[in-house]
Amino acid sequence: MSKIYSPPYNVTPAIISLIARISEHIGRISALDDVSEKLRLRRTNQIRTIQGSLAIEGNTLSIEQITAIMEGKRIIAPPREIIEVKNAIKAYDRIEKWNPFLEKDLLDAHCLLMSGLLNDAGKFRTRGVGVMAGEKIMHMAPPAKRVPDLMRDLMQWLKTTDQHPLISSSVFHYEFEFIHPFQDGNGRIGRIWQTLMLVKFNPLFIAIPVESLVYEHQADYYAAIGQSTKNGESTVFIEFMLNMILDSFKSLATPEVTPEVTPEVRKLLLAMNGEMSRKQLQQKLELKDEKHFREAYQQPAVAAGLIEMTVRDKPNSRMQKYRLTSKGAAIVNM
Repeated sequence: MSKIYSPPYNVTPAIISLIARISEHIGRISALDDVSEKLRLRRTNQIRTIQGSLAIEGNTLSIEQITAIMEGKRIIAPPREIIEVKNAIKAYDRIEKWNPFLEKDLLDAHCLLMSGLLNDAGKFRTRGVGVMAGEKIMHMAPPAKRVPDLMRDLMQWLKTTDQHPLISSSVFHYEFEFIHPFQDGNGRIGRIWQTLMLVKFNPLFIAIPVESLVYEHQADYYAAIGQSTKNGESTVFIEFMLNMILDSFKSLATPEVTPEVTPEVRKLLLAMNGEMSRKQLQQKLELKDEKHFREAYQQPAVAAGLIEMTVRDKPNSRMQKYRLTSKGAAIVNM
């Protein structure tokens, strides 16, 4: 009998601590008597999840536009991006019906997510692929002929491992992105499959907007994947994902009192789309006076913890950009 493949990773003290903290939040929410209150943000967070996952892949539709599509309304936007959203809505509606250990369900999910976008949706790739960053190849995926065996080994490990689901789902997510089994759509499938595994572990995860947090920290997401690939094992990525899950639970389990914001700050929050520079934000808000923008919009939003700098240790960096925090996103979604 051949030995079952086991992906390389280490369970560090940080990982153990993160699992304990996440478990505390799960227990706190599970203790609530009002089940409807536990999941009252399910629809809102589903929209945030869809917007975050697709935005990582370059989709520009806003939360408001995705909400309109969910309500059956017509919007003006690139046809491909509308198809991506409609496919994602169908996929997240079906997520609880899939079995995370079955290859046929994985292929079905890819077919649904990439329908109308990819000719070979629902099929493993038949040619080589590389993950690009501009003109630079960041990762050359294994040869296409190895994909079926690699995925079979990974799915078998996932089915038989006795590792905690918070860890095994993160390991699968990283290994899946490394194998890159499909010609396109690997990122969104990898993220939804981790969500599926977490939902099977505890249904509360259907209401946790993990992908929205990943989108807010997408540079860190790719950095964690890159560092894990460099290290030859997924420990760094596991820690990153557990931090995202913990932050997502915090926003649900211990909701903060919504801060009062000025009309200017609210306009700024609604204008945010991923990571944006000061100049991009100012242009989107159609503001010509930099001092007015800084004093009425930017600084109050930063001070209130509604947006944050991407280069925190160098506030005046020419590479500086801003992104929504979970607190800012909560206001946007009100």
